[in-house]
Amino acid sequence: MAAASSKSQLPEVSSSTSRCSYHVFLSFRGKDTRKNFTDHLYTALVQAGLHTFRDDNEIRRGEHIDYEIQKSIHESKIFIVVFSKDYASSRWCLDELLMIMKRRKICGLIVLPVFYHMDPSKLSEHEAFDCLEEEKDGRVEAWKAALREVANLGGMVLQDGYTTFCFPLCILSFNNTISN
Repeated sequence: MAAASSKSQLPEVSSSTSRCSYHVFLSFRGKDTRKNFTDHLYTALVQAGLHTFRDDNEIRRGEHIDYEIQKSIHESKIFIVVFSKDYASSRWCLDELLMIMKRRKICGLIVLPVFYHMDPSKLSEHEAFDCLEEEKDGRVEAWKAALREVANLGGMVLQDGYTTFCFPLCILSFNNTISN
């Protein structure tokens, strides 16, 4: 279990010891939004001068992906979680969300949910959990709790139509937050 050993190498989450390498960490389900919405959002954030982590650009070939994701979560100030149709069917995305929500709870960092063609009220009732119920280590309940918590944060709900209007609003909000 390389993933388990890499987790132990990370420093404990603490607001005083974390060094911020990234302004923004993007969490998303690649097959749903990587080549459309998330790519446009990433480009807008980078063009605005915000150092943004996105797993397909920031991890170099040969690096341990699980460790690099965890390290990047620890080194980020703001988290944008793009919820899409299949986000909740990915153990990887859900484990990433648990780490993000832990950072929020301990360090008071900002989590901005974006519900991309998703109803926030249905997030923790997602049918994907039917096939994930086989997890015996209590993760399903932890995942559901994290999804309920993030759904209650509010955020951007993007349904049918143009989504690029939200980029300037996001960037203004992030720049103000980072400046303070």
